[in-house]
Amino acid sequence: MTDARGLRAPVLQVALALAAVYVIWGSTYLAMAIAIETLPPFWMAGVRHAVAGVILYLFARSRGAARPTRIHWRSAAFIGGLLLLGGNGGVVWAEQRVDSGIAALLVSTVPLWMVLLEAVRPGGSRPSGRVVLGVALGFVGLIVLVRPTGGGGIDLLGMAALMIASLSWAWGSLQSRRVQLPDSPLMATAMEMLAGGGLLLLAGLVSGEASRLDLASVSLRSGLALGYLIAFGSLIGFTAYIWLLRAASPVLAATYAYVNPIVAVFLGWLILSEPLTSQTLIAAPVIVAGVILITTSQTRRRIEEAETPKEIEEEVEIEEAPPLRRAAAR
Repeated sequence: MTDARGLRAPVLQVALALAAVYVIWGSTYLAMAIAIETLPPFWMAGVRHAVAGVILYLFARSRGAARPTRIHWRSAAFIGGLLLLGGNGGVVWAEQRVDSGIAALLVSTVPLWMVLLEAVRPGGSRPSGRVVLGVALGFVGLIVLVRPTGGGGIDLLGMAALMIASLSWAWGSLQSRRVQLPDSPLMATAMEMLAGGGLLLLAGLVSGEASRLDLASVSLRSGLALGYLIAFGSLIGFTAYIWLLRAASPVLAATYAYVNPIVAVFLGWLILSEPLTSQTLIAAPVIVAGVILITTSQTRRRIEEAETPKEIEEEVEIEEAPPLRRAAAR
C-alpha cells in the first residue's frame, strides 16, 4: 500500500492498525460508561489524561523532543481545555445520563461543527456543495436522534452537554492550527493531555467530586475500565493512529471517524444492553453518511489543490497535527 508520499507498508500491518483504531477507539465510549459507574466522571477523565500525558511526555523527551517553553504551555492549556475539559469532559459527564452509543453518534458530528465554525469565521473558507450536503445529512440525522417520541425520548440535558462538548472539541481542533505549540506532535499531545487532565481534576474539585470519591467502593470493572482507557484508548490506539498517518493514506486513517460510532453502538447494545431504538437505527447511517461526505470531500480538495508531490506532502503534514492531538482525546 502506497500513500501520497510514496511510503509503503505491508497490507496486513495496515489492516491490523486500522482494526486497532476502529475497535479500541470505538470501545472507549463503553469503557467510559463502565468507569463512571463507581468513579466520578471528571476525576476519572482527569486521571486518565494526566497519567497518559506523563507517559507520552517522558517518551517524547526520550526521543529528543525539545523542552517546551512557557508560550507552549499556555497554548497547550488553551487547547487542552477545549479538547479535554470541554470536549472529553462533557462526553464523560453526559454518559451519566445518555447511552454510550448515543454519545458516540453525537460526537461523530464534530466534522459538521468544524465546517460551520470555519465558514462563519472572518476570512474562513466556504464549503463546497458536497460538504454542504454532508452537513445537511448530519443534522437531519441529529434531528431524528433527538426527536421526542411517545416512549419518553432521551435525556435532553445529556444531549445538550454532548452537543456543547462536540462544539468545544471542534473549536479546539480548529484553534490548534493557530496557536504556538512544539514541533513534535507527541510532545504537543502530551502537554495538552497534562494540561487538560489538570483542568478536569480541578473541575472535579469545584463540582464536589472529592466528597463523592470513595476508593474503597470503586468496583473492579470500573478500575479495569480506567486502566483500559489509559493503556489502550490513549496510548496504544494513539500510537496505531500515528503509524497509520505515516504509513498509509490519510483518507484511510480518517475512516475511524465514521466507524467508531458504529462500533460503540454495537458494544453498548452487546455488553450494557443499551436499547437499539428505531431512532438510533435510522439516525446512525444518516449521520455517518454526512461525516463520510465531509471527510472525503475535504481530503480530496486538499490533494487536488496541491500541484506537486512536495506540496501534497506539506498539505498532509499540516493537516496531520490537529488529528493527532484530537486522537488523544478519545
